[in-house]
Amino acid sequence: LLFFCGPPAQNSKCVDRVRRYLASSELGLLDGDAASEAAVLWVTDFPLVEYDEELGRSVALHHPFTCPNMDDWATKSSANLEDVRSQAYDLVLNGVEVGGGSIRIHREEMQREMLAALGFTDAEMEEQFGFLLESLRDYGAPPHGGLAMGVDRLVAIMGGCDSIRSVIAFPKTAQASDIFVGAPGPADPKQLTELKLISKHE
Repeated sequence: LLFFCGPPAQNSKCVDRVRRYLASSELGLLDGDAASEAAVLWVTDFPLVEYDEELGRSVALHHPFTCPNMDDWATKSSANLEDVRSQAYDLVLNGVEVGGGSIRIHREEMQREMLAALGFTDAEMEEQFGFLLESLRDYGAPPHGGLAMGVDRLVAIMGGCDSIRSVIAFPKTAQASDIFVGAPGPADPKQLTELKLISKHE
């Protein structure tokens, strides 16, 4: 019997790690040929926003262009914003997320409402997203969505690998460096001047 004390989002992450550890190491529930047995599911009804303690406000869980669940959005308030579901989705194969995406906001007024709910002022909306708001207002967009697939994760599952590092052509180290091509490396001063950048690298 386990007890977790803390914010729900943090507790969920902790429980997930314990669940995966017990299933693979202790109980052996994940043993076997994962490539020959596929368990696929869609995860939906993600929260639209989450509260950021450092910023002291709600932030988009997926991105600020994700369309909310319309029933939830119709009854939203600043007090229950974190209860609003989004039209986002993940594709999971054998417990591994192999794809994710969302239905996007395609109307200017709703996009402005979403940004306002996240704490953006009208001026900040125009400065950061004016191009998008103008396009939605003047040209419009049909309802649309997207799905990004993790091909490396699919290949790792099919190959029975424990990590995607085994199937990535140029895997990065923990310091985000590429040992095969020696990146990142020093930048040419001429390039930095052209881009108006200053390097503080010793």
